[in-house]
Amino acid sequence: MDRSTNKQALIAVDLGAQSCRVSLLRWRDSTPEIQEIHRFPNAPVATENGLRWDIRRIVDGVMTGLRMCADAAPPGIASIGIDGWGVDYVRVDRDGKPMGDPYCHRDERTTKAMEQVFQHISPERLYALTGIQILELNTIFQLYADQQAGIDAGARWLNLPEYVSYVLGGRAVSEYTNATHTQLVTLGKPEWCDEIFEATGLARSAAPEIAAPGTVIGRVRGELSRIAQFSDTKLIVPACHDTASAISAIPATGNDWAFISSGTWSLVGTVLASPCVSDSAREMNFTNLGGVAGTICFLKNVNGMWLLRQCMDEWEQRGYAWKLEELIRRCEQLPAPRILIDVDEAPLMHPGDMLAKINAQLEAASAPQLEVNDEGIPAMANVIFYSLAKRYADVLACVARITGKKLRRLFIVGGGSKNGLLNRLTASCTGLEVIPGSSECTTIGNFAIQLAALEGHGENGEGVTTDAVAHHAETLASHYLTNS
Repeated sequence: MDRSTNKQALIAVDLGAQSCRVSLLRWRDSTPEIQEIHRFPNAPVATENGLRWDIRRIVDGVMTGLRMCADAAPPGIASIGIDGWGVDYVRVDRDGKPMGDPYCHRDERTTKAMEQVFQHISPERLYALTGIQILELNTIFQLYADQQAGIDAGARWLNLPEYVSYVLGGRAVSEYTNATHTQLVTLGKPEWCDEIFEATGLARSAAPEIAAPGTVIGRVRGELSRIAQFSDTKLIVPACHDTASAISAIPATGNDWAFISSGTWSLVGTVLASPCVSDSAREMNFTNLGGVAGTICFLKNVNGMWLLRQCMDEWEQRGYAWKLEELIRRCEQLPAPRILIDVDEAPLMHPGDMLAKINAQLEAASAPQLEVNDEGIPAMANVIFYSLAKRYADVLACVARITGKKLRRLFIVGGGSKNGLLNRLTASCTGLEVIPGSSECTTIGNFAIQLAALEGHGENGEGVTTDAVAHHAETLASHYLTNS
């Protein structure tokens, strides 16, 4: 990777449901160096009007990180790419200003909305049209809930990463990988599905244009552009869905591998050349999310480390502040639990009272409830780890059966890849060779897509190729530095 003629840096922003990161790629004698420059916490806020994201706080945190990057990169910033979690969005008025804080996908308003949508279009038809798994949190049900609440159906909406790019000066788009997560995109095509909009009464005019990953959507404008380093900075949509960015950075060839993108959620699946919407895929509620260059991320959402995070927050409120590393060490000394839980049971998808919800499952299985004390806390964490590993194994067995793949390797990326105990349990349950990837695969994939775009793709909207992205991702993975 020789960029000796251009010493300008790149910035990757990763919006996370628990924390957001701003990272910088610089060049040291033509060698890439990636470093996290700024991280700030993030969490939904419970309000009288539902569970919301503080969008001003998110934007301000990103802006702070961008200014810090400018200070650290005197030669200037070539481009910025922003990714994040999917499905959530910001409604904007005619002036492009947010109409309010966006809802969090875990708000319970979508339960009723999903039932109402199915009165207009069946779940079977919805799956056939989109190939996307039926989940309450999908954008389609959130938009319908807006409509039922009297929010102007014609008000434009932008998914969160694309909204932040829009604030920086980019044009209003929905990047393809993120767009597919709305359950409003035609299966295998980068276009909105008119049949769904017509059936549900959602306003097609409110949906932004769809852009391919690697598309240049503008340049930094406004106050930030007055900083010399941002005077000619391109805004590039990477794979705006963080899972698609992470998967694009996996250094794998062949057809025998699967992945788990392990974080707040666990995204469990494999990469396909074309969508799979067989009866088995639909019955098992697998999704066909868009990937880079037309690939398909065939996967299933499994509850992830958010489950444990909810428990840890409750324990701390009761005076027991445990660090994750301590919990893992204690769990390594415990035997396998006799009873496991269903990590994807509906109540466990919503915040609050997680300890009681898990204990209710244990009690229903005639297992003793676990107390909040120095013995019960590690025991509950142990139940969660073993239950996650078992669920991963069940899902991956379905992946192999439905796709016909003979899986041998399992790449685990994201923050959960650092959990050695969970990795070992997963290897034992699946029988696959578990290969922990970088916990920063999302950032690496984001940068790899930007680099591919800067080399000639993106200006005309055609996006980037998987080969170009893979080439850069492989190089970047060996040059990731720890925090400054």
